[in-house]
Amino acid sequence: MTGNTESIITVENLVRKFKDFTAVNNISFEIKKGEIFAFLGPNGAGKSTTIKMLTTLLSPTSGKITLDGFDPVQQKNEARKSFGIVFQDPSLDSDLTAKENMTLHAVMYHIPVKIRKQRIENLLRFVELWDRKDSEVKTFSGGMKRRLEIARGLLHHPKILFLDEPTLGLDPQTRNHLWNYLKEVNRSEGMTVFFTTHYMEEAERIADRIAIIDKGKIIASGTADDLKTQTETESLEDAFLSLTGHEIREEEANGLDRMRAMAKRFEGGRR
Repeated sequence: MTGNTESIITVENLVRKFKDFTAVNNISFEIKKGEIFAFLGPNGAGKSTTIKMLTTLLSPTSGKITLDGFDPVQQKNEARKSFGIVFQDPSLDSDLTAKENMTLHAVMYHIPVKIRKQRIENLLRFVELWDRKDSEVKTFSGGMKRRLEIARGLLHHPKILFLDEPTLGLDPQTRNHLWNYLKEVNRSEGMTVFFTTHYMEEAERIADRIAIIDKGKIIASGTADDLKTQTETESLEDAFLSLTGHEIREEEANGLDRMRAMAKRFEGGRR
């Protein structure tokens, strides 16, 4: 963490409803510049919906967001220049090659031609895909696609990087390699990182601060040690289970499916 006390993300009384289903229920938090912030919760808790609102993909039902000084609802283009994002669901063009996916992203973010080629090569080498740069993405494994998505999200050197379960399905070696790189970018460039994960050890090891959301509400926040002290537990996983319970969330999982279906209809209607 950079130590900067200025907030780069502020969320005030944020609500998102899908008809009779409240996915995010009056949450507020701040994230400082250069902070690595973990946003944790069970399936269907509201994590992905919150990220979609922060990244201009969904409009809040009510509440206020400020992202690098911009309102993602009223100033979408300005806000989008500030962040990169790696979605939970695949977002690559499978019919393009790895290099073509990166080049398209570079064009969209107006990365100058004179530095575009080298930056693409550096990132593809970092995620160990340079030898597959001319292969179509549809030939990639799930882990390779994830690595390419992370490289793409870093291409324009964003001030904020949103990562929705970025290491899902990756082997421990790749996860460790990616986080070492992201921590170095965080340290050297002051890039703020907002991520979700179901790997509690990952959150405990990586995050400066953690917020836990459950049933659309933030129920706890602080450092990993704060949460362990609050719950009188010895690990973040035990603290998480103490706060959210041990039951498998069938009801919340069904609610998430409904929310995603509604979100797709909503986004399709805007096109």
